[in-house]
Amino acid sequence: MKLLLSLAFICLPMLTVQQAKITVYLVGDSTMANKPVTVYPETGWGMPFATFFDSTVVVENHAMNGRSTRTFLSENRWQPIVDKLREGDYVFMQFGHNDESKEKTDRYTTPENYKKNLVKLITETRAKKAIPVLLTPVSRRKFKDGVQQETHMEYSGLAAEVAKEQQVAFIDLDTQSRALLQEFGEEHSKLLFLQTRPGEHPNYPEGKEDNTHFSELGARKIAQIVLQHVKDLNLGLATRIRKPVIKK
Repeated sequence: MKLLLSLAFICLPMLTVQQAKITVYLVGDSTMANKPVTVYPETGWGMPFATFFDSTVVVENHAMNGRSTRTFLSENRWQPIVDKLREGDYVFMQFGHNDESKEKTDRYTTPENYKKNLVKLITETRAKKAIPVLLTPVSRRKFKDGVQQETHMEYSGLAAEVAKEQQVAFIDLDTQSRALLQEFGEEHSKLLFLQTRPGEHPNYPEGKEDNTHFSELGARKIAQIVLQHVKDLNLGLATRIRKPVIKK
């Protein structure tokens, strides 16, 4: 009997250290979004990102094609997330691709309003005791003389300003993704994007040359960059990364 009681007391602390479940919300544009099979092999980086975490984490990907901070708010895509946020949840926010598109007036957001909208997302996340993580927009593929170019100079800079002003966890995905593209080089970096030859895939019978949206490989590489920063920033989320299954 005494032995059973002792074992019970030994096991009790193990039960109390189990982590409560949390939700990681992804908000942003098409480079992050979930994709239907009808556009495969196009893959948003949020898709492989969701596979990195253990059973205590639910990843909800609310990123949507063509959305800027302005349209994400005006279409009421943000408020339902705020309503569900709980203490300890995370919100990863990556906008800029569409905010900066002056030729697309339905989504363009002025620099001033872009910053205001990011501050709104951060402030309302914190008000629910959830944790905001701000990312710069991931780079497009654009080489000149063998050198990957900056494709979001202004809006990445604005995001960095907001991160500094708000003292928020920050991932400069623009800079990191440009480094990845440079590492692959002008030709091999095509493998990271939605690039198919005519007849290679039934979704694109005439072929596709897209330097914005990712292939499965590209999405996974970008997701791995974000995961590494989760570790480097010492976010509590890092303790919930899936452990490898060791076969005996």
